Amino acid sequence: MAVDVPGAPWDEGLPAKERFEYWRDVLGKTRDCDATSAHADSFDAELRWSELGPVAMFWTSFRSVRFVRNERMVRRADSPELYHLTLLTSGAQALRRGEDQRDKIGPGELSLVDNTTPYDVRVFGAGPEDAHAAGLGIDIPQPLLPVPGCLVRDLLGRGLSANVGSGAVLAHFLIGLERQAHTLQPAEAARLGTVVVDLVAAWIARELDALPALPQETRRRALMESVRRFIRHNLHDPDLTPATVAAAHHISLSYLHRVFTQESQGETVAAWIRSQRLKKAHHDLADPALRAVPIHIVAAQWGIPRADDFSRAFRAAYGISPSEHRHQAFALTAE
Repeated sequence: MAVDVPGAPWDEGLPAKERFEYWRDVLGKTRDCDATSAHADSFDAELRWSELGPVAMFWTSFRSVRFVRNERMVRRADSPELYHLTLLTSGAQALRRGEDQRDKIGPGELSLVDNTTPYDVRVFGAGPEDAHAAGLGIDIPQPLLPVPGCLVRDLLGRGLSANVGSGAVLAHFLIGLERQAHTLQPAEAARLGTVVVDLVAAWIARELDALPALPQETRRRALMESVRRFIRHNLHDPDLTPATVAAAHHISLSYLHRVFTQESQGETVAAWIRSQRLKKAHHDLADPALRAVPIHIVAAQWGIPRADDFSRAFRAAYGISPSEHRHQAFALTAE
């Protein structure tokens, strides 16, 4: 069992029968609910926790657990009102809110609950008896989310796809953010927490066909994350241009340029596309597994088909030629 939570040291020698209680206590920092497990006597889990300003993010993997928040817990709560967003990455989840609403949620789906409404959630691993469920969680103070609560209520407890549209943008961002969370300084973590809130708001508004209800700043930041994801996904295409990016997002080229430069400290769309392509090629040229791949093929695979253009841009960005970079990288590997 592994736990990486600020202020919650982990004793590797903790007896098996005490692990579930410890994990439940750590997770309960923001979730006042009754957690039970059929595997409590042999519990095994992992938990990583990060603070993004007022937003909390965690990743956890665990054996089957049931979480119940009843009316009594809701009435006695003195903690801030929160939305709990879950991205399930493995296993399955059965969620019940109230008497009527029951939803089954599978891997690749997002779900949202709040701590002002009772719920009954069962999370279990798929397959063998010892299989684990895993997922990402985000806790957002309700006043921070720029979507009217009356609209959010229509989504609570439902399983929604994280594979298309704004749900895919949100899921992709959260997974990348969690992987890099340990490298973030407090100030940049707080800024990224703001982006998380904007992406959640854009996802909710898109699901409810209520984008006009969002503040302009929220819509702009969510648009920019969608643009960046689209570019990263299409770097291999030599026909990827600012015009194709704008068309894919149903906005004018002039609007794309204006918003992108505002959100990227003056960097243009074309410059960012070029820098991302060069970064990928820079990485691949130093990869021993790709040592036999000619340099011009590496460049073409990242959307730069003309060898002269690639060599010139690479030298301008890194101060050395592609072949020199590859030689230096392999020389270091051999030492």
